[in-house]
Amino acid sequence: MLTEERSLNFIEQIIEEDLSKGFPKEGLRFRFPPEPNGYLHVGHASSICLNFGLGLRYNAPVNLRFDDTNPAKEEQEYVDAIKRDIEWLGYTWDKELYASDYFQELYDWAVAFIKRGIAYIDSQSSEDMAKQKGTPSTPGTDSPYRNRSVEENLALFEGMKNGKFAEGTHVLRAKIDMSSSNMLMRDPIMYRIINKPHHRTGNKWHIYPMYDWAHGESDYLEGVSHSLCTLEFMMHRELYDWFLDQVYTEGKTRPKQREFARRNLSHTVVSKRKLLQLVQEKYVTGWDDPRMSTISGMRRRGYPPMAIRSFADTIGIAKRTNLVDVSVLEFCVREELNKTAPRVMAVLDPVKLIITNYPEGQEEWLEAENNPEDESAGFREVPFSRELYIEQEDFKESANSKFFRLSIGKEVRLKNAYIIKGEGVVKDEAGNILEIHATYDPDSKSGSGTEASMRKVKGTLHWVSVPHAVKAEVRIYDRLFSHENPDGDKEVDFKEYINPDSLHIINGYLEPSLKSAEAGERFQFQRLGYFCVDKDTNAEQLVFNKTVGLRDTWAKIEHKE
Repeated sequence: MLTEERSLNFIEQIIEEDLSKGFPKEGLRFRFPPEPNGYLHVGHASSICLNFGLGLRYNAPVNLRFDDTNPAKEEQEYVDAIKRDIEWLGYTWDKELYASDYFQELYDWAVAFIKRGIAYIDSQSSEDMAKQKGTPSTPGTDSPYRNRSVEENLALFEGMKNGKFAEGTHVLRAKIDMSSSNMLMRDPIMYRIINKPHHRTGNKWHIYPMYDWAHGESDYLEGVSHSLCTLEFMMHRELYDWFLDQVYTEGKTRPKQREFARRNLSHTVVSKRKLLQLVQEKYVTGWDDPRMSTISGMRRRGYPPMAIRSFADTIGIAKRTNLVDVSVLEFCVREELNKTAPRVMAVLDPVKLIITNYPEGQEEWLEAENNPEDESAGFREVPFSRELYIEQEDFKESANSKFFRLSIGKEVRLKNAYIIKGEGVVKDEAGNILEIHATYDPDSKSGSGTEASMRKVKGTLHWVSVPHAVKAEVRIYDRLFSHENPDGDKEVDFKEYINPDSLHIINGYLEPSLKSAEAGERFQFQRLGYFCVDKDTNAEQLVFNKTVGLRDTWAKIEHKE
């Protein structure tokens, strides 16, 4: 049992209460049950962290069970992607299971339901079925097929299983209560005909169980103790329990369904159907586009797995749905990368700086710290020469006292190098600056211990040596949606809020230590932000994705607007 009750969330409180009433700790078992009809998104990440987190906390097994009951939408690609995402987040499942593992047991139970008179074949159209279900304020009416004989129901059900009927001609319904105040209890569908091959069972089955029928019974067959769902399944709990009542055997673990609130993320959508739309209509390059709210997209963008776990822990779980600002996630990413990402120098909007009193043809290698947050990260050497690239915004010909970067007549320090003084510029005919000229103080080398090196100047600039610079494509990302809740107004197509400026591609110059950087590696480009090597990188071209800035500038922009 947990000892720090002050830190328990309401799900943990339920588990603790069950343990205190005698439920054996060794009987605890959880599950994460994704449907393999798309890639997992940030909402799934919270559910993954909840279920697997409980497993770690209670030293209990957690199953990965794919809800593969609709072959019309499911693919092996999605199964593989889901497994990859969970492993990347750092979790290990006890058993890899599938609802399709239980198709025979579910079918056998359904046959038993028919024989007991609590299930029947309905041959109405879906429109007629919807009409006879009634409304929340008026009771439903019985299907004209509700009192079919057991023999006819059994024959039709077997024919459905064997592919003798077209889709939509028949369904199997549970016979419960057409006047129930819970619409889900008004003879819910248990099976429908889908004449498509299944990614695991092939053409063996032509009927597939509905979620409400398959889910609780799969939990029961696996010995799951606590089945955790999002709030939209709260009304389903009564049906979940009714189905269990029909099959439960005393002495076995009876699963308990409990619900928690979704955590929606601002400036994103977390509907797999809508994410699929973005992919199919080519608003993004794929499920793993770094602008997507998918776990694959966040991984490609450079988010560390521990940052996502920290985010899930930070927002916690609750009983009420709310919108979490994406800046909370970005804060967690920044915190993690600050501890782990090596510091390097890159210039993304370059202008050439020539140190006129530095000997032509000379170069030297200067020591640079890899990460001040991690002493074990050590140091590297970066080349210095007469010609450097600096950022255009780091220079003004003339500037007031509040500008602490380079200008004519003012001194700044070059990171890990020397103090320089702006002397002049070379411009083209249109007045654009082609070169900045400066002089350096040879005695001011960083770390040399000389009096000149100890001299205080107000600005420090990053730079890259021109003859040693490595060119790279850098992809700068913004929010995919300009509206904080693009899915909030059902009268407006969410795609109307797509930000047309969500991606800018630029060419930058990097220090040569990055020449051998590999896909997935993360770095802090000093003074610019955190960046990750993209999978599009090859021997000819380095490609970097901007993961997140050094600080939250979006909040300031939104505040101004």
